[in-house]
Amino acid sequence: MKQPSVRHRLEYALVVVVRGIIRILPDALGRALGTFIGLTFYAVDRAHRRVAITQLRAAFPTREPAECRAIARATFAHFGRLLVALLKFSTLTPAEMRTRVEFEGDDRMRHALAGGKGVIIVTGHFGYWELHGMSHALVLPPMSVLARPLDNPLLHDLLERARCVTGNKVIYRQRALRRILRALSAGECVAVLIDQHIQAADAVKVDFFNRPVSTTAAVATLALRTGAPLVPAFALPLAGGRYRLIYEPPVELPSADASDPVRELTQRCTDVLEMYVRRHPHLWLWMHRRWREDQPEAMAVPGMFPAAASDDSEPVEQ
Repeated sequence: MKQPSVRHRLEYALVVVVRGIIRILPDALGRALGTFIGLTFYAVDRAHRRVAITQLRAAFPTREPAECRAIARATFAHFGRLLVALLKFSTLTPAEMRTRVEFEGDDRMRHALAGGKGVIIVTGHFGYWELHGMSHALVLPPMSVLARPLDNPLLHDLLERARCVTGNKVIYRQRALRRILRALSAGECVAVLIDQHIQAADAVKVDFFNRPVSTTAAVATLALRTGAPLVPAFALPLAGGRYRLIYEPPVELPSADASDPVRELTQRCTDVLEMYVRRHPHLWLWMHRRWREDQPEAMAVPGMFPAAASDDSEPVEQ
């Protein structure tokens, strides 16, 4: 692990202080704090606010500009609440987490796992995905989460401890293929987010809101290669600071004579994500530069994530 800088230590100290405050705050005040944080960023982060509104107007061409601005504002507020909820959950025991979540479709996961080939859980930067990962192992076998390391090593360790508190493991993207294959061959779950722009040569183009996006081909390739079912999963907020964790039916595989099974399966996974985003547009990360080929002006805006060009140094054979 690289040595933390002075900036890293200051950032970590700030997060620890805020986390301590959130730990003792009533849930309603915590959600209000999250909303305030999100709306503050909406006010000051002009670049990502512009990206969010531009992408919303392109995704929903029949909606009025004022409605798109309102959704963008609500999106920033949601991600502020997500940050607070993540910090809050990181202070809870597994028993305390269980009182705040309810599960829907977990029997689908058990049935998929019974096949003995593992399960690939697919989701996106939607809703409360981090809380879903933390809570998954409260009623199901632990999973491995595919992730990127944070630049700040102190915050990286804090987030990893939170992700692993219920027994999960984290697989970091560099040289991840062998660990993913080992987990699937052992009949375990691996969770992957599929909604980031990918620059790698093995990316595949699919449609998302009727516009092409560059998406990882690794998820579909692994499913076709190993026989592991693809189960979409999403976490929605409920009243009173509770959350519903949903497991959808496994994505149907392409027919044996499909001309491009990897693209077709990736498109089917993306379609499920789009269905949820259309239902709850303010819960998706519109600030991420998802469409780049037809938005050259967005390339000047700093990304929400590290570059994804070298995610898989061990490409999956197709």
